[in-house]
Amino acid sequence: MDSQKDRKPGRPRNADLDERVLKITLRQLSEQGYSRLSIDSIAETAGVSKPSIYRRWPGKADLATAALSTLQVSEPVVDTGDTRQDLVGVLTNFRKNLLRPNGMTLIGTVLAEEAITPELMELFRERIVKPRRRMLRKILERADERGELKPAVEIRAAVHMLVGAFYAHYLAKPEIGKDFPQQIVDIVWAGIAKGAGR
Repeated sequence: MDSQKDRKPGRPRNADLDERVLKITLRQLSEQGYSRLSIDSIAETAGVSKPSIYRRWPGKADLATAALSTLQVSEPVVDTGDTRQDLVGVLTNFRKNLLRPNGMTLIGTVLAEEAITPELMELFRERIVKPRRRMLRKILERADERGELKPAVEIRAAVHMLVGAFYAHYLAKPEIGKDFPQQIVDIVWAGIAKGAGR
């Protein structure tokens, strides 16, 4: 019997292959939508076997959300001690993500599949939606600890307003100006900051 130390480690993942597959997946998602996304087609286009893909991503939903995750722009530092500056930094980054080619279209693709493929939406929430919301929530929780917020502020509702404003704006007008993150932060901050408004 072979001892544990005699066993050879598995083949390391090929980062170039991963990147190629994810780019192809993203392109097919934007061109065809999730329902027509094909592992066979992705494998053929990438020049790899289907088992190679399944060793990396166990299913189509996992692969699709992994591809969507590559659209995330690196997040800025969000603990400067200035709450408004931190909020604007996160939302400025969010704006960049939404305005990337097919950014909102791909989100629409995921939403359209929710009833048919609920696991896709769940993975999308876990990998893309929740991390940004956690960042905003932590910024506001730190502000609360510093005594900057009005009593009994509902932080979760404030996060919904900060993020939701971008989707509402896009539906009315796709062009989201560079100053929009600052505008939204100022409006929300006026409602939750101690000493602001009534």
